[in-house]
Amino acid sequence: MIKLFSLSVSLIILMQSFGMHVNDISQMDEFIEHAQFHNEQYGDSIIVFIAKHYGELKADHAKDHQEEKEDHEQLPFQHQSHLSSSSSFILNSIREEFKTMELPECKEHNFHYQEPSSSLHLEGLFQPPRLS
Repeated sequence: MIKLFSLSVSLIILMQSFGMHVNDISQMDEFIEHAQFHNEQYGDSIIVFIAKHYGELKADHAKDHQEEKEDHEQLPFQHQSHLSSSSSFILNSIREEFKTMELPECKEHNFHYQEPSSSLHLEGLFQPPRLS
């Protein structure tokens, strides 16, 4: 089960690296039908068919056969995708020396402590029990 899963994920990654999508696989029957049509109608081999629909003859074929435009749109691998990435970095040649910051000494104290006093403590309310 793990081998099957690994194989299927590897196949999906391979297909995507070639630019194939899942809908391209589902459109393979239209590819075969249109290739047979070209073979019967024009006598094209599979190499000529691929050149007319995906290669150097594509523009001429699309211009000469406008009536097949809907069939051509149904063929697989017709999607346009572009992926680009650029990475850049800038090297600064300016080097500033770090200066240590001098902190002034504080001689003044910023706190005040006052011993707690309470009138209740002086009255004897908070005394330990006298009888046990």
